[in-house]
Amino acid sequence: MILARLSVVTLGVRDFPRMRAFYRALGWAESTHATEHWTAFATAGARLALYPVDLLAKESGLAHRAGSDDGFGGVSLAINVEAAGGVDTAFETMIAAGGRPLATPVTQHWGGRSAYVADPEGNTWEIAFAPNATFDSSGALADLSAKAIRGHVPGTHTQVPNATQIRALPPGSLP
Repeated sequence: MILARLSVVTLGVRDFPRMRAFYRALGWAESTHATEHWTAFATAGARLALYPVDLLAKESGLAHRAGSDDGFGGVSLAINVEAAGGVDTAFETMIAAGGRPLATPVTQHWGGRSAYVADPEGNTWEIAFAPNATFDSSGALADLSAKAIRGHVPGTHTQVPNATQIRALPPGSLP
């Protein structure tokens, strides 16, 4: 069984600065761990993350095809699990239930583990374990400490955070 948990909705965006400005203008609390290529905003439930669509497509194992129904559509949903082995278990469960593997479970250089699966209609799900993530009594993502978040290294494109590397904020709070 996989706990019914939607931790993060990631929008693959074409114009990152414009999209970031839009959500800032709404007054939404932005993650203190945002970089030039990634950010997340607290909502009353799951976090909303923004990430360049080409980088999100690459990470999920799909090619982005603008205006096409095949390939990456620009949005991924994430479920965070409590242990690294939970990524493998959830991946196997989703495949057995009719999901299609996109990226098999792999230990990431930032210390966590992740995999991607498409549901039967092609929606992209990331399954992720992030070290030091905490969950509240209902099982919702409560916090991802700074230690769990890989930072962007200036001048490189090898360490860009994804949807699972956010510092979760209590709804309505400022960082």
